[in-house]
Amino acid sequence: MSERNPIIAVTGSSGAGTSTTSEAFAHMFRTLDINPAMVEGDSFHRFTRPEMELEKRKAKEGGRAVSYFGDIANDFSALENLFRDFGEKGEGTIRRYLHTFDEAVPYNQMPGTFTPWEPIGADSDLLFYEGLHGGVVTEQNDVARHVDLLIGLVPIVNLEWIQKIVRDTNQRGHSREAVNESIVRSMEDYFSFITPQFSRTHINFQRVPTVDTSNPFSAKAIPTADESFVVIRFRENKNVDFPYYLRMIDGAFMSRINTLVVPGGKMGLAMELILTPLIEQLMEKKQAASQQMDWMQTYK
Repeated sequence: MSERNPIIAVTGSSGAGTSTTSEAFAHMFRTLDINPAMVEGDSFHRFTRPEMELEKRKAKEGGRAVSYFGDIANDFSALENLFRDFGEKGEGTIRRYLHTFDEAVPYNQMPGTFTPWEPIGADSDLLFYEGLHGGVVTEQNDVARHVDLLIGLVPIVNLEWIQKIVRDTNQRGHSREAVNESIVRSMEDYFSFITPQFSRTHINFQRVPTVDTSNPFSAKAIPTADESFVVIRFRENKNVDFPYYLRMIDGAFMSRINTLVVPGGKMGLAMELILTPLIEQLMEKKQAASQQMDWMQTYK
C-alpha cells in the first residue's frame, strides 16, 4: 500500500451489479475531480480466446480443469507487479481484453484478443481495478497487500450462475449445456481463488435476490435490482456512521452489528454514501504525503 499512489480494487464475479458499480465510481471520481488509471481484470488473462479453448481441451484430456477463476489462466505475477510498481512509483503498463466485435473493431483486431501494453498516464491520481482477482493471494503472489481500499462485489452463488447462463447464452452464443459444463469445471478454482478474497475485503456488497432462484439452471431471466437486497458487510465498525446510512437510505436496516442491508435499487446510492468519504481520505493522505516528499527534497 502507498499513500502517495493509492490503489482501489473492486473484486468479484458477474451478477453483483457491475454496471451500477461502474456508474457509482465514475460519478464519485467526477465529483472529487479524480483522474484514475482504469485497470480491467480480464487484461491479466494469460491466453487469447483461441488459446484458452486449446488449454481447456488439453486440461480435459489430462483429467484436469482450467478456468478464468484460477492461476493457470491468469497472470497473478503481472497483476501484483502492476500494483507494486504503481504504489511505489505511480507507474505501470496496462492493456485491454476485447470481448466483443464492437470492442475489437476500433483496434482492427478480433474479439478474444488483447490490445498492446501501454504505460499508465503520468497524471493518474490513483489506480482503479475492477475484476476477479483484486484481493487474490497464493503461495507465490499477494495482490491484496498492495490495495488501499479493497471492495468485494459478489452475488449469492445461484444468482451468479443465473447471470452467467443468461449472459453466455443470449450474448455470447453458447449453449446451455456448454455453460453448465463450464460452471462445473470452474468450481475448484472458484473455491480456491475467488471466495477467499471476500474475507480480505474492507467492505463487501453482496446481492441477494428476493425471488426464487433455487434452480438456477432453469432460470430464463436475471432478477432485477428491485427484486434484490444488497447486504453490506464492514470488516471494521470503527468510524462507520450506521445511523446516518439508515437515515439516508430508505428501507435500509441492520442485520448484524457490522452489516447494513439496503434495497437493491439503492445500491448505487449506498456505495456513494459509504465510499466517497473513504476515497476522500485516500486523496487527503496522498496530498499530505506528496507535500512531505516535496519538503524533504527542498531541504536535502
